[in-house]
Amino acid sequence: MATEKRVLFRSGWLPWLLLAPQGVVIAVFFYWPAAQALIQSFQMQDVFGLAVSWVGLDNFRTLFADPSYLGSFRITAFFSLAVAVSGIAISLALAVFADRIVRFALFYKTLLIVPYAVAPAVAGVLWLFMFSPTLGVVAWALEQSGIRWNPLLDSSYAMTLIVMAAVWKQISYNFLFFLAGLQSIPKSLIEAAAIDGAGPWRRFRTVQFPLLSPTTFFLLVINIVYAFFDTFAIIDATTQGGPGQDTMILVYKVFNDGVKNGDLGGSAAQSVVLMAVVIALTVVQFRWVEKKVQY
Repeated sequence: MATEKRVLFRSGWLPWLLLAPQGVVIAVFFYWPAAQALIQSFQMQDVFGLAVSWVGLDNFRTLFADPSYLGSFRITAFFSLAVAVSGIAISLALAVFADRIVRFALFYKTLLIVPYAVAPAVAGVLWLFMFSPTLGVVAWALEQSGIRWNPLLDSSYAMTLIVMAAVWKQISYNFLFFLAGLQSIPKSLIEAAAIDGAGPWRRFRTVQFPLLSPTTFFLLVINIVYAFFDTFAIIDATTQGGPGQDTMILVYKVFNDGVKNGDLGGSAAQSVVLMAVVIALTVVQFRWVEKKVQY
């Protein structure tokens, strides 16, 4: 029986010294901004930050009485679900194909990893150029086929554009995890299923996909958090929350109300609610969804 190796420090302060840089980074870039947002959510400030008054829960009352903010909740829920489901499904299909490819496998895998190296703002600009109603090649092809593509005027087209851009940006991340999961499955299980007469689809459905459930669950959590927070630059580069406020997800509304409209207290209250929503979703996923995952 293999024994577990442990690292022992002769000095009691050395482990804390090694952990200190990471602790400083977390405190400065996470806990401090979160604490500042929590404090400002109970305050009212002018646009210049010269006058500050304590208003208690008034910012939160105003927030939940605003129909546009409640609409952002519905838009964010649809957007995050579309990005997570589409991204996981497409990445899983590509990983299955990559796992079966023999020739040009390295080129295929490298090509699928490239989008991860592209900044979110650049990804948004690329998709905006391709689907621009005046300059885009894809928009011109859609126009020739009878589809009057214009995300500047049609909210459904605008939502489709940001979902495609967000999924494309995240595909590489999902693909790497699914490919690693597929390659970790013992080939003897797949060969045994093939000997029993199971075809490729049945082998995937009964052998490979159940064994990928931990990876799928992990990526579900990561993709939902990604859709909530990391898609800000994509939306800012493509639709900027428009047309109207039909693509105004919660994280972009925080920026729009705080920076563009100067409502610092309301924006801070929105960020606190957004943090609470993401924490609640993560807890629900790990408490209830994880019970159905087979490790």
